[in-house]
Amino acid sequence: MTFNRRTGALALCLSAVFASPLGWAQDYPTKPIHIVVPLPPGGSNDVLARLLGQKMSESFGQPVIVDNKPGAAGNIATDFMAKAVGDGYNIAVAPNQTVAVNPVLYPKLPFDVNRDLTGITMMGRVPMVLVVSPAKVQATTVAELIALAKANPDKLSYASAGSGSPQHMAAEVFKSMTGTKLTQIPYKGSAPALVDVLGGQVDVMFCPMNSVLPHIRSGKLRALGTTGTKRVDLLPNVPTIAETVPNYESDIWIGMVAPAKTPSAIINKLNAELRRSLALPDVKNKLAEQGIYAETSTPAEFTRLIASDQKRWAEVIKAANIKPE
Repeated sequence: MTFNRRTGALALCLSAVFASPLGWAQDYPTKPIHIVVPLPPGGSNDVLARLLGQKMSESFGQPVIVDNKPGAAGNIATDFMAKAVGDGYNIAVAPNQTVAVNPVLYPKLPFDVNRDLTGITMMGRVPMVLVVSPAKVQATTVAELIALAKANPDKLSYASAGSGSPQHMAAEVFKSMTGTKLTQIPYKGSAPALVDVLGGQVDVMFCPMNSVLPHIRSGKLRALGTTGTKRVDLLPNVPTIAETVPNYESDIWIGMVAPAKTPSAIINKLNAELRRSLALPDVKNKLAEQGIYAETSTPAEFTRLIASDQKRWAEVIKAANIKPE
């Protein structure tokens, strides 16, 4: 009887352990993981998801499926993730536009990023490059562009990928900090915007480095400055905008989030795996070739970054009177 009681007690204890979040994390994952990407295939978000998905699959021994859910400036994918089951099998790539800009740009979203999602980790930054059409704009430095814009208020145009897009927000911060007036020409995405800058229909663009690098190298576009706090390896001779406009910064950052009810043990397991993968030399090199610079964080650090950037962009949106399209 003593033996049976002890056996029964042990069984109950083991059952409690494996029914707990810690137990789930020990078993996790036991089926395919889906990574939702809020943008179409081919861009920085998609590149990160597919590269890391491959490494996660190798490590976890389970398929990792990338699901692209573009549309509504990323709100479709974010809404899907906010309503998904929090079991670790649905996670989402989260660029700053979807979790830091959209929540303050769109007043009536069917979800609350801060309530419905939780951060897993920061994954990387994508510097943007301030470029001009050499055929239309004679400026060769940021200082010369500022002088030209001040001498011709509202006459210089800049292309964006739409209201609230990273290109738009970078330009608005630049205008505010330099006291210049530039006219926005919004497009439905970066690709058509870049085409018109290349064609000389638009003067200026803040463009993700991975998209614009070939055109800079070919001489079709002139790079004046980058949007980060330090120069980038792929364009070592191009200064940061901050070298002319102190404290200017407007990089794109990309992280990973999960539904808010996902157990913390699973969040921590995903965080550890993503940070391990992003530290691999082959991953870092492949990303750097695309103009993506790996950068990681704890779940708490990434959640705090989302909240702090929401505050920052709310101030920019209010000051510039930016409205959703």
